[in-house]
Amino acid sequence: MDLNRLRDIKTIHELFKSKKLSVVEFTKFHLNKAHELNPTLNCFITITDELALSQAKESEERYLNGNPLSEIDGIPMSVKDVICVKGVRTTASSKMLDKYISPYTATGIQRLIDNGAVIIGKNNSDPFAFGGSGENSGYGPAKNPLDVSRVPGGSSSGSASGVAAGIGIYSIGTDTGGSVRNPASLTGLVGFKPSYGRNSRYGLISMASSFDTMGVLANTVLDAAIVEDILSGMDSKDSTTHDLPKPNFKSDVDKDISGLTVGIPKEYFVEGLDPDIKKSVMDKVEELKAKGVKVKEVSLPHTKYALPTYYILVPSEISSNLGRFDGIRFGNSDSSSIDLEEEYIKSRDVFEDEVKRRIIIGTFALSSGYSDEYYKSALKVRELIKRDFGNVFKEVDAIITPSMPRVAWKIGEEVNDPLKLYLEDIFTVTANLAGIPGISVKCGEKEIDNTDDSIDVWGNKVSRLPIGLQILTNRFKEDTLFRLASKI
Repeated sequence: MDLNRLRDIKTIHELFKSKKLSVVEFTKFHLNKAHELNPTLNCFITITDELALSQAKESEERYLNGNPLSEIDGIPMSVKDVICVKGVRTTASSKMLDKYISPYTATGIQRLIDNGAVIIGKNNSDPFAFGGSGENSGYGPAKNPLDVSRVPGGSSSGSASGVAAGIGIYSIGTDTGGSVRNPASLTGLVGFKPSYGRNSRYGLISMASSFDTMGVLANTVLDAAIVEDILSGMDSKDSTTHDLPKPNFKSDVDKDISGLTVGIPKEYFVEGLDPDIKKSVMDKVEELKAKGVKVKEVSLPHTKYALPTYYILVPSEISSNLGRFDGIRFGNSDSSSIDLEEEYIKSRDVFEDEVKRRIIIGTFALSSGYSDEYYKSALKVRELIKRDFGNVFKEVDAIITPSMPRVAWKIGEEVNDPLKLYLEDIFTVTANLAGIPGISVKCGEKEIDNTDDSIDVWGNKVSRLPIGLQILTNRFKEDTLFRLASKI
């Protein structure tokens, strides 16, 4: 049996049940693969051999006794390193937390563990999830397994890189402005972000509290639905979660889509979008029409303000949330220092450049004399963006857009131009501003002129890179999201 070909939860679960595949041996295979490919991909900060094998042995015992906990029982997976797992090093991919061992586990991850998940490691990312390429990590950039000279996207860079390379069957990332959908698009995966309030944020190291969500990177839409069924639900430790009926998104995957209406927002198909990406997305729209889906052009008029609004509000929340990392409450303290200001300066100088940049922007936006002009104005525009989506969703069931304006770019290409890098988020930040769910699925490939002999992680010369398509639905309408995504 070629274990590399086993990439979806349902198939692996059936093999475990029939005892044709050992949970322990399958876990060892993925751990070995992690150790083998990580020196090239840098997708893991910590590989949790001992924890994974312990969980795998318990899972195998359950299968032998005929009582697995769920479909994900025994399935190897990974966790973005901004999410806490008890007893495991949790760095947020920043040197600020280099030695931090979490004393508790995030609610979402605990729900997966309670259903038999096997955690093989903690994934590299942009520090504190600040970035869209994976290049800002304090531990060096993660690389795209489809072309190791290119970025895998960010901030859930290591999560996407690992799953795309076949290390773990799925990964739990976070999405504040596209940090699951962005890397999914650049690595050819499924990247799912739920509505704000659908999943608990407890145990997620906060970036921007009114934007952050825990999401899923997987190989199939069905896998994302299976995992989200477990992740979702009210949490008494997170007051922003909603008390909603327990979903069964897995069953939505097979439902018919004929009769649904999809909107194509004209503001997302503008100059600057790669024409190959536009064609791939619209080709899929035509396929949906052939399956009985109605299509109409819609307008989201405040889209042009989304990026500046996002990059005022998010850094503002960042500057508040990162106040705790002062070397006294969290971080690296120097007990020899007797001057408090000197202690702060020494400790916070450890922050990576992108972290410092966003703290400074946010502090400025909140400062006396500027908060009305910037922060409060941005809050008003956010409400207008929410209203735009509310109006459009009275007319359509879903919206289809490109996930990213282009395919994966070379590592280092934009690292010295943060404004250009921020523009890569143009299609994804609106979902977080509005609190609505989104999913990125592969819709095609773009041929590239490989003049520098770029290779993938398996040593093959690269000729094509994946293109992602994004689907957005109204808040808490993830069922429609999964129905449409599965048909693409």
